[in-house]
Order: sequence, then C-alpha cells, then structure tokens
Amino acid sequence: MTPSKIEHIGIAVKNLDEAIKYWENVMGLKCYNIEEVADQKVKTAFFRIGEVKIELLEATSEDSTIAKFIEKKGAGVHHIAFKVDDTNQALKDAEEKGAALIDKAARKGAENLNIGFLHPKSTLGVLTELCCE
Repeated sequence: MTPSKIEHIGIAVKNLDEAIKYWENVMGLKCYNIEEVADQKVKTAFFRIGEVKIELLEATSEDSTIAKFIEKKGAGVHHIAFKVDDTNQALKDAEEKGAALIDKAARKGAENLNIGFLHPKSTLGVLTELCCE
C-alpha cells in the first residue's frame, strides 16, 4: 500500500451549520456537498482546498463515534484520510505490517467512497482512514 495523496482531513464539529459559516465566511472556502451517512450516524459537509478536502462531521445520534469523540476530546481534528488504489488490499497490507484495523473490510462512506479505518493505537495516535472510489 502506498497512498497517492491526502484525500481529506476529517474535523468533528458540534454544529454543522455554524462550522460551515466559519469555513465559508472566515476561510473563504465554498461548501460543495452536504450529506448524511445514516449507518455512521453522521452528517458531513465538504470543502476543497487544492487537491485536499476538509470534511466536517456532525453526530446525528448521541451514540455515534463522532458524539463520543467530542464528549471525550472536544471538537477538532478527528482523522486523516489517504487515497489508495484498493481499500481492501490497503487494509490487508496495513494489517500484515502490524497495524490494528477498525475495519476488516471496506465499507461505504460519504461521497460514495470505499473506506476503512486503522486503529489510532497502532498509528501513533492518529485515526487513519484509507479510501478509494
């Protein structure tokens, strides 16, 4: 597995509407996509900056991973996502090299990407997402 680029940086927010206003009004970026990923209990908003995207994540349920993250650590950077050619193969390669997996197989995420996460306990504290189209 060799990532080809940083796909996006995920940021956990308490209020998506307020966060969108910040990124548009202060940073001058334009939100181009808002969607809910029901199985992950999250609503997302995306911005482009060069080739990298910023993904804002708001919990839609108190038992979502984003709600738990915010409760424990507060709003802020949640994860970094890397583009790979094949998410399933990248997960397999990472596990073979000693990384602990959150996802054993790819699943659908926002923007219809195939995603899989590596556990931060094995990635120097950084929740790492691997994704492809």
